[in-house]
Amino acid sequence: MANIEKIAEDLSKLTILEAAELTKLLEEKWGVSAAAPVAVAAAGAAAGSSEDAEEKTEFDVIIKDVGPKKIDVIKAIRQITQLGLKDAKDLAETAGGKVLEQAGKEVANDAKSKLETAGATIELV
Repeated sequence: MANIEKIAEDLSKLTILEAAELTKLLEEKWGVSAAAPVAVAAAGAAAGSSEDAEEKTEFDVIIKDVGPKKIDVIKAIRQITQLGLKDAKDLAETAGGKVLEQAGKEVANDAKSKLETAGATIELV
């Protein structure tokens, strides 16, 4: 049997992008969806009130304005996406550019926080 503590330690060292890739790989390999428990929980909550709207679980992180600290925003983009310098710079200079597509709520909020701290104006769609 695998050493579970070693696995947990290795998983905690993954970047956000690596964790997202691992999730997709495991979903494909095992034929399951990581969103399924969320959907079941949302369905249970919605059963209590039919007027409640279903909560969105996937977001696009879009740069509306790079702000005055362009270099800091480029660094944040590179940290979030693992893009090279030129690609991150091009993305930062593109109004409406998508930093992340269909990211989970937690990942999207984390990316938004990092980019806003760097000085960018961000929208989650």
